[in-house]
Amino acid sequence: MNFSEKLQSKKFIITSEIGPPKGVDVEKHLKDADRAKGRVDAINVTDLQSSVMRLGSLAFSQLLINRGIEPIYQLTCRDRNRLALQSDLLSAYILGIRNVLLLTGDHPSLGDHPQAKPVYDLDSVTLIKAAKCLEEGKDLAGKKLKGSPRFCLGAAVNPGAEPLEAEIIKMKKKIKAGAEFFQTQAVFNIKLFKSFMEQVKGFGVPVIAGILILKTAETARYLNEHVPGVFVPDDIIAEMEKAEDAGKKSIEIAARLAGEIKAVAAGIHIMAIGMNEKVPLFLDAAKL
Repeated sequence: MNFSEKLQSKKFIITSEIGPPKGVDVEKHLKDADRAKGRVDAINVTDLQSSVMRLGSLAFSQLLINRGIEPIYQLTCRDRNRLALQSDLLSAYILGIRNVLLLTGDHPSLGDHPQAKPVYDLDSVTLIKAAKCLEEGKDLAGKKLKGSPRFCLGAAVNPGAEPLEAEIIKMKKKIKAGAEFFQTQAVFNIKLFKSFMEQVKGFGVPVIAGILILKTAETARYLNEHVPGVFVPDDIIAEMEKAEDAGKKSIEIAARLAGEIKAVAAGIHIMAIGMNEKVPLFLDAAKL
């Protein structure tokens, strides 16, 4: 079964992610992908994550396909207008890419080219609508296509957003636009996540919960200070600080969170933030 079929069968989904390199040396990143091959259902390929200039997600997704790995191609509104976004979606389909995660994208001011001009011609909701239009055989201007693509359309949701009501309203808009699955921001507060899942359980769309493998206690503090909607509880930070082996403790914490999430989510999405060699260790510890 491919990723879309697994979603429809209600199999517990496991995805991970890789951020392409800043350059053209892809050897380590491909080795990281090979480590996860056969153990995850798909690998997200980030699109200039954190607004840092990198190798493109379209090219790296194609490299994964060539290795027999199913990618989830991430596409953001930050750098392209509606012409380029629709064109890239068509290009992705021609290259064999079937799964896409459609995002607004971090503002360039947060990245390594803060002087770059943002585009944001579309937002995540209208980008999903654009992809749905392409599937229906026309572009956003209503012009007919000669052959139309078929995607498994994904979107992001943040269970820790404040106010949560606004995030749920946006989630409904994404579903109406055509979103078929959601991947969440990193989850650390299980009680809050369960409350969120209770509120959206009637939506009928799979929610794959984000599990972030912390590097250090300092990483956790950085997330709390700089990433809206993500909060690492003090007790987890204290665990990381007291641990003799922070790497081992980070795997233990992530596996514990995954164990609690399994009962309520459709799957988990592993975010290893540059430590992709830890993905198999996490899967072993979480018995996945």
